Amino acid sequence: MLDSYASALDQIASVRSGKISAQAIVEQSLDRIAKIDSSGYTLNSVIALSPDSEPKNIINPKLPLAGLPILIKDNVECIGLPGSAGSLALAKYPVKTDSTIVARLRNAGAEIVAATNLSEWANIRSTKSTSGWSGFGGLTANPWIHERSAGGSSSGSGAAIAAGLVSLAVGTETDGSIICPASLNGCVGIKPTVNSVPRDGVIPISASQDSPGSMARTVEDAALLLEVMMGRTDLIGAASANRALKIGVVKSWITGHAGTDALLEGAIDLLAKSGISILEVDLSPPDEETGNDEYAVLLHELFDDLGSHLMKRCNGELATLADVIRFNQEHSATELKFFGQELFEQAILLGGRTGEYAAKRERNLTWATTTLDEGLEKFDVLIGATYSPAWLSTLGKGDEYSNSSWITTAPAIVGSPIGCVPMGITEGLPVGLGVVSRKYDEITLITAMKEIETILSLGIMQPTFLK
Repeated sequence: MLDSYASALDQIASVRSGKISAQAIVEQSLDRIAKIDSSGYTLNSVIALSPDSEPKNIINPKLPLAGLPILIKDNVECIGLPGSAGSLALAKYPVKTDSTIVARLRNAGAEIVAATNLSEWANIRSTKSTSGWSGFGGLTANPWIHERSAGGSSSGSGAAIAAGLVSLAVGTETDGSIICPASLNGCVGIKPTVNSVPRDGVIPISASQDSPGSMARTVEDAALLLEVMMGRTDLIGAASANRALKIGVVKSWITGHAGTDALLEGAIDLLAKSGISILEVDLSPPDEETGNDEYAVLLHELFDDLGSHLMKRCNGELATLADVIRFNQEHSATELKFFGQELFEQAILLGGRTGEYAAKRERNLTWATTTLDEGLEKFDVLIGATYSPAWLSTLGKGDEYSNSSWITTAPAIVGSPIGCVPMGITEGLPVGLGVVSRKYDEITLITAMKEIETILSLGIMQPTFLK
């Protein structure tokens, strides 16, 4: 039996050397899901097990993923798993086709053992939604302290990695949905450049901002998974590159939480002492109009993009956002028990890519592009704090985002890559350091993330499982 917190690359090495079989690792993962996720600690990060989660054939260990068990967020469609986006509305419509991501994972030798819970509809239903809760899957806990948030919307993927259920998981992000659970659970997350990973079979919010990404225990593991998802072979090498980097510290990418911001200062000091070129850069945070425009753009696109996806998936029976709203009203005792669907209703009123959509998108894109161009003019990457420690999960009262930085905002609007590595512990909970690079420059992003991970020298973080 391997250590439950062995890295994916160590697991693969053990399989290839004959120390352990891939099937044994899968069985160990399923056992841990049974003992930690669905009982015992009751993490509730897994929404459904694959009907063929135990491999029936020996996987070629030379394949990139060598038979390792992998979890996918349940808004990524995979035959045999719900593909529910956390919503009961999709429960009776089985997935017909593997998404391209799933096909690539299978071809690389992955054993997709289960789907993870998420914030329902990826947190786009209500401003009062609770991260990690879905009508289909219930509430995911945080493996560090049970009553705390696992972050959103890739809550189950982040919690499962942190809890040692698997070494690799797929998440998705529109704005913060990989970076937040990576930070709150103490793992690594990468959202790549938008459109660099295929999105067919991924239940959409926004064509301009959605992207699947990787969640893992180490930067190299995250790079490995991202290589498969992107169809590349050069990202793991980026994690071992010896390159002199210039890092810009964005002064306003702080959280306002004293412990988190102190850890950021300590991390900056360690990076500077290591010989990395690191300087402060002053960027202006988004104003209220920018934030309002981003929400409006997402809702304009949601109306069109989700409707188109539902039409294909649900045989024309659940064909529009209005149909989902109606379903939720008819099943209000479960779907609307804790919060409403005012963002869905607002999207109906906005009516797709019409009206002021183009002006809002252009205004936002101009701000975000100018901001990142200014920040990256003299630097390879920009860094800052991400989120404060995990807050209490308070169903019906929304999430406590007041102590969060704006590090995800400009990259989300532009579609640039962003990553998160653990930065340390405060108040008994992990927090993450965010890294931003230019579009299509995942190599520099991963090189920087690996250097930061090495210099901070925290190792693979193991949670406390406090109840």
